[in-house]
Amino acid sequence: MSDSPAPLADPHLVHDPVTGDGPKDVVILGSTGSIGTQAIDLVLRNPDRFRVTGLSANGGRVGLLAEQAYRLRVRTVAVAREDVVPALRDALSAQYGAGEPLPEILAGPDAATQLAASDCHTVLNGITGSIGLAPTLAALEAGRTLALANKESLIVGGPLVKAFAKPGQIIPVDSEHAALFQALAAGTRADVRKLVVTASGGPFRGRTKADLANVTVEDALAHPTWAMGPVITINSATLVNKGLEVIEAHLLYDIPFERIEVVVHPQSYVHSMVEFTDGSTIAQATPPDMRGPIAIGLGWPERVPDAAPAFDWSTASTWEFFPLDTDAFPSVGLARHVGELAATAPAVFNAANEECVDAFLRGTLPFNGIMETVTRVVDEHGTPGTGTQLTVPDVLEAETWARARARELTAQTGHTAQTATAEARA
Repeated sequence: MSDSPAPLADPHLVHDPVTGDGPKDVVILGSTGSIGTQAIDLVLRNPDRFRVTGLSANGGRVGLLAEQAYRLRVRTVAVAREDVVPALRDALSAQYGAGEPLPEILAGPDAATQLAASDCHTVLNGITGSIGLAPTLAALEAGRTLALANKESLIVGGPLVKAFAKPGQIIPVDSEHAALFQALAAGTRADVRKLVVTASGGPFRGRTKADLANVTVEDALAHPTWAMGPVITINSATLVNKGLEVIEAHLLYDIPFERIEVVVHPQSYVHSMVEFTDGSTIAQATPPDMRGPIAIGLGWPERVPDAAPAFDWSTASTWEFFPLDTDAFPSVGLARHVGELAATAPAVFNAANEECVDAFLRGTLPFNGIMETVTRVVDEHGTPGTGTQLTVPDVLEAETWARARARELTAQTGHTAQTATAEARA
């Protein structure tokens, strides 16, 4: 492993902390979402450590965005939707006192990208979806430390991100990758035998593939541990989220796919583990709470006291681990496959899955049909292009094709299912 390239995220290769007595300047992308709002809560509780200079959001919650801007006294606010600028300006004016200067407003599809390159120490990318790739690249190119919660940046643009990022420039914010990041600090890369990514198992842990044939949307949305948006919750039910995390772990830490394992841990206390060559395994464990990983992303190499709850070790508890059922949940194996193909294959996998999840949520695709359709789209795509020469237009073109093809296939499946239902009733 000594000849391997330096990993993108390495606890031994992080940027120096901010010098001086002032707090660290931070830009938060996706400030009105789950990651963004929790990050702001952390910042407001630690004003001596962090100062937010800019916020970005899509523009669907301008009232909340204006309130955040006022409480944090940011310099700049960015929105992707230009049509909400008048409403945003009114909302800001209602927050700020008469004669008090309002923040600068950036608007349009490139607003978050422009903000990501602004003068600051750390950019927290909490945007959802592959639209987060351009801001990720902008922050890296500008030399900012990147606290990365936007997993699509790595999934769809892995070679691009690797080309832009300096060793240690990315600090992962996903709970699993933040756990690996911390556990890896216990040894050198040459000492690492295996990365172990934990999965809650979702709402269907223990069910067979046949059991999953007729599960409902309501069943799939009933996650036993985490409260998340519908797409992420369905990804947890299919374990697509674990497949994406395996690809991320490979890209972040430069560990071969065959040495990245997924195990089911229903309690979600252990967020991931690192097995070392001497047989030792280091596990990172906290009660399920995203404020801990966010604090690692913003504060590293320093820890933020009381960022998240700790365990009460005086209370008895049971921690269980089970092997992954690859027949019922083929998504992890397919993710390994597209990760090894590289180039635009991961982008195709991710885009096709999003379309299939949407079809499932609309009731036009059965649960098992999600991965069956994604597999077909990936197989039809093949391996055009080369990963080392990947460009943003390559990614966008592949995503557009994958979404269109997935919609075609889900429409056919939905029509077939409706016909079968009608014949059964007749």
